[in-house]
Amino acid sequence: MAGIAQEVAMLVLTRKVGEKLIIGDDIVVQVLSVSGDQVKIGIQAPPSISIHRNEVYEAILTNGGRQLERSGAAPFSSGSKPVLSKKSGAGD
Repeated sequence: MAGIAQEVAMLVLTRKVGEKLIIGDDIVVQVLSVSGDQVKIGIQAPPSISIHRNEVYEAILTNGGRQLERSGAAPFSSGSKPVLSKKSGAGD
């Protein structure tokens, strides 16, 4: 993965819809739905934590965010309120 200085071991867990993972004292990751090969997750974290999809993070690292401006993709701050869509296949 680009931007990661060294390889680290990966913890692999199995979760069902509705189940959560707790990271540290203040980050919660919840499986919201599974549809085919797509998994929708929700992340609760303090506003100081930046949350990005991998491709957005790589664009930030390689282009200083310029690609984000062209694509219209905006970084997500965990302090902002996410918009939830009920449309099938919506979201990241």
